[in-house]
Amino acid sequence: MTQTIVTTDFTGLNLVHLGKVRDMYAIPGHDDKLLMVATDRISAYDVVMNDPVPGKGRILTEISLFWFDLLGDIVDNHLLTADVSKYPALCQPYAEQLHGRSMLVRKTQPLTIECIVRGYLSGSFWSAYQQNPTVCGFALPVGMLESAQFPQPLFTPSTKAALGAHDENISLTAMESMLGQERAHEIADISIRLYSRAADYARTKGIIIADTKFELGLLDNKLILIDEVLTPDSSRFWPVDTYQPGRSQASFDKQFLRDYLSSLDWDKTPPPPSLPLEIIEKTQARYQEALRRLTAE
Repeated sequence: MTQTIVTTDFTGLNLVHLGKVRDMYAIPGHDDKLLMVATDRISAYDVVMNDPVPGKGRILTEISLFWFDLLGDIVDNHLLTADVSKYPALCQPYAEQLHGRSMLVRKTQPLTIECIVRGYLSGSFWSAYQQNPTVCGFALPVGMLESAQFPQPLFTPSTKAALGAHDENISLTAMESMLGQERAHEIADISIRLYSRAADYARTKGIIIADTKFELGLLDNKLILIDEVLTPDSSRFWPVDTYQPGRSQASFDKQFLRDYLSSLDWDKTPPPPSLPLEIIEKTQARYQEALRRLTAE
């Protein structure tokens, strides 16, 4: 039976970042590399739940590896290997825990912004649109329905917030002032190309990628795709066969968990409520279905 991993503790390695889902370790003697471990933690509304989703970290890792391979010609990525037997010797005592849920990656300087691409009107963008059809500097058509497809994908960056805080959407102009016009446009172009390739592929597998969030970093002043890629944690995945604008959509992502939490008397701040087994199992099944569809031959 696959081991459920909620926390990690690898003696001899140095924990350098504790994320909502991923733990990042520095490896003594390998200053240009990092060990990225996907746990089975799950977060919603920027709050990490107390209850894990068993096997989730392995699903996220397998999906990310799939996309790194498919999108590698658009932009280089940080993956060195996911074969634990090829990790440095200091990692080998933890091989069983690392198997299937970790990557050895190149160390980069992460950008200070999140690279969000939206193909459909949903989530926070839909909420903002209902107040004003100009959202994040984009003058959207009046009268769009919830979940409607945009005429073309939109790049809508956001700031990165500390753990437990909320990211804030910013305009492309604001990003230009932070990173410079040339770099900002390069980031936007790469993000749109990644999304467009992935969305076209996913549709052939019965999945609409409504939106997604990419992480980019710099290595020798060159942009590199890092972190996870196009997973149910970082994207909205909708089934093609039931898609209908004008309402929220069924999904293969954690929207199911968000919807459940929204039905509770919970103010979306810590501590989180306990999750019933049924909610955990149904969330797990949606993640597994996303993996199955995307990677099916």
